Amino acid sequence: MTNDGKPQNIVSPEMTTDADSLMKSAARAAKKGPPPVHLWNPPFCGDIDMRIARDGTWFYMGTPIGRPAMVKLFSSILKKEGDAYFLVTPVEKVGIQVDDAPFLAVDFTVSGEGAEQVLTFATHVGDEVAAGPDHPVRVETGADGEPSPYIHVRAGLEALIDRKSFYRLVELCAEKDGWFGLWSGGAFFPVAPAAALPQ
Repeated sequence: MTNDGKPQNIVSPEMTTDADSLMKSAARAAKKGPPPVHLWNPPFCGDIDMRIARDGTWFYMGTPIGRPAMVKLFSSILKKEGDAYFLVTPVEKVGIQVDDAPFLAVDFTVSGEGAEQVLTFATHVGDEVAAGPDHPVRVETGADGEPSPYIHVRAGLEALIDRKSFYRLVELCAEKDGWFGLWSGGAFFPVAPAAALPQ
């Protein structure tokens, strides 16, 4: 039970597999190409003690996962349903904790100019995605006024755009219809109201 009296849904070793068996199952599925996570609907096996921190670090049982190949493999079987995140294989589904977005966009490249501009982002787990109608950029502003920019990567999964990349993006912003924002892939993504910017 939790402190508020609600049952705690934590996986015991008897209830599900550990991270190693999840990884082996994912590796088998990945041999034929990107795992078709959207086609898998296995039974829910409970939550596993795995967490993705805001900075993109993956933790298992409180310890950072230091093998990039393992993190990349786990990221390939990540699925979002509602506000919850799961690792999914053909035979099982386990819940994990995500502090903010599951991915971190660590760099981007620019091609073209103005409305023809294309921004292609790279994540810390090797995804590359070009911002556009199918991969929008959005910016949330916290209570402290600090912006948190995101790009949609796949199937409801987003990447938080890191600070250095966001500063570079701001330099590419243009004004349109009273908004200061970014062009990419023929779409305009508002970042801030133009009226809110220093004159």
